[in-house]
Amino acid sequence: MKILQFHPSNRHYRNAFIKFPFELYKDTPQWVPPMRWEMRKIFKTNYAFYNYGEAAFLLALNDQDEVVGRLAVANNHRYNDFHKSKTALFYYFEAVDNWAVVEGLFKSAFTWVRDQGLNHVLGPKGFMVLDGFGMLVKGFEYQPAFSQTYNLSYYPGMIERLGFTKIRDIFTARVDRSTRWPEKIARAAKIIKKRRNIRAPELKNKAELRQFVDDLMLLYNESLAGEAGNPPLTEDDMANMVSQILWIADPRLVKMMYKDDQPIGWMLAYPDIGKALQRTQGRLFPFGWLQILIESKRSQWIDFNGIGIIEDYRRLGVTAILINEIFKSITSNDQYQYGEFLQFREENINSLLEASNVDLDFHKTHRLYEVNL
Repeated sequence: MKILQFHPSNRHYRNAFIKFPFELYKDTPQWVPPMRWEMRKIFKTNYAFYNYGEAAFLLALNDQDEVVGRLAVANNHRYNDFHKSKTALFYYFEAVDNWAVVEGLFKSAFTWVRDQGLNHVLGPKGFMVLDGFGMLVKGFEYQPAFSQTYNLSYYPGMIERLGFTKIRDIFTARVDRSTRWPEKIARAAKIIKKRRNIRAPELKNKAELRQFVDDLMLLYNESLAGEAGNPPLTEDDMANMVSQILWIADPRLVKMMYKDDQPIGWMLAYPDIGKALQRTQGRLFPFGWLQILIESKRSQWIDFNGIGIIEDYRRLGVTAILINEIFKSITSNDQYQYGEFLQFREENINSLLEASNVDLDFHKTHRLYEVNL
């Protein structure tokens, strides 16, 4: 076996890096492949991440030059400046169940990390905001939501054997039309809206959604960026995020809250397209894009992937309005039957307590790991 760090311009190894999981997970019905065109972006010099970071891409090859593992590690300068840290982020880790492969990949990654002048490794955490984060440790029997990571069950043990330890757990909860939503939430939402002059306009089309992009960027940076461990979004980050979700978005699922004309809260949700990605194996062409578009119109699942309220309004009952909007999203349209709430952070006790008023099923757990070098 050998470990190879390849340059992104090498088409052969670039394609091998992208294709490896498709072979690894071919007998895993839960796995949802990524969109291949999105994966190709990470190797392009104009990818937004490279405005403020560097990355190394590694492959493990056996004696027949077959890929048996892969790994990416990144030096995100904005992340380190924001946290005043010397941290590398690892992501895109996949490997066969072989300790030598995993150890070889990470030893090579650690060498690169030290050469960058860094002394701490954290992950799995993607390059961009909509990239998944955390390693699945519970809920292997469930299909991941769109943009959520999935991994084989032996990964956590391998990572911990390398010396990685838990930073925090991140929970995913699901609801459906039979979920008990306390009537007091709807009553409270109505009262608070009127008393505090708060509105949550319904977006009717994608043109209207585009008009709210600047407000969404402002709200993310003021309500969630630091808490989620990310530096504030740049305009390039936002453009990348919008390009990923806008073409599958149902504008009715994106909620913005305003106090007078000031944006104070938001909720990002979209139809889950995982079934289409499984059918098309992540290909958009020639007809994959049509399959994905059709799935976005008929998917019964909503992915709630981002909820935030700016600090000054968090203890004024405004959360009730967002929760009520979530309830309306699931029940006001015959298309949607189920919803998944992604990224409940373990330390976010307030969110967990608020969620406990609703009958949520926390059915998946992802774990964020770290190791000091």
